[in-house]
Amino acid sequence: MAGDVLRIEVDDRIAVLTLNRPEVRNALSIELLRALFRAVADLEADDGVDALILTGADPAFSAGVDLTDFAPVFGGVAETAAGSSSKRGPFPARTKLLIGAVNGAAVTGGLELALNCDFLVASERARFADTHARVGVMPGWGMSVLLPERVGVTRAREMSVTGNFVDPHTALTWGLVNHVVPHEELLAFCRGLATDSLSIDQRAVRQLLASYERISLTDGEEAWAIEGEVSRAWEGDGYDASAIAARRAGIAERGRKQSKDAAGG
Repeated sequence: MAGDVLRIEVDDRIAVLTLNRPEVRNALSIELLRALFRAVADLEADDGVDALILTGADPAFSAGVDLTDFAPVFGGVAETAAGSSSKRGPFPARTKLLIGAVNGAAVTGGLELALNCDFLVASERARFADTHARVGVMPGWGMSVLLPERVGVTRAREMSVTGNFVDPHTALTWGLVNHVVPHEELLAFCRGLATDSLSIDQRAVRQLLASYERISLTDGEEAWAIEGEVSRAWEGDGYDASAIAARRAGIAERGRKQSKDAAGG
């Protein structure tokens, strides 16, 4: 058990991890990120688990970092949350398949969390946005590395410099997600993909995932270092929690307006 902020269910060698702070749209608190880090590490070491699925308790996947929790210690969020020397991103080193089941909005740090999964499946209620610049912070979990890998550099730049929300069908067209499915079928669909993976020799699956990781970093290791350097320098210039909170409130309202406009009313 990981506590109330993170639910873990294991069945037929598949673990489903559910971010469970729905009252704040699964905002990523220090407690939640530490629980998630420990859970992934424990499941990585568990011989009874071969695949993981990450999702959120409705209505959102994750609205991003909980600024009320991180405001005093925003610099080094990943290290603070993990409580460890994680090399990159919000997860410990892993070899097992991790599928992101995006059930709702995945915004900024929530989008980075999703991007650190091996691939994504979206429900029809999913939306995606990078609002780092709008909030007034710099990414530190791989946004400027992983987003271009999924959607291409120019689309990644558009998402980052506008903060606009991307609907699931556009995300599918752009390559951000692999599939879009009806909301009520999301977890079953992801379980089906995980089960397909389980029918293969797991040594081969893990070796292939490790090969993909190594190959993706042949030109990308320095990119991660650059992002980390920029993120730390930006935060070192002065962190204004009140200004960031005000910007974030405006972003939430902007997202609601964009959704309403997209729905034609």
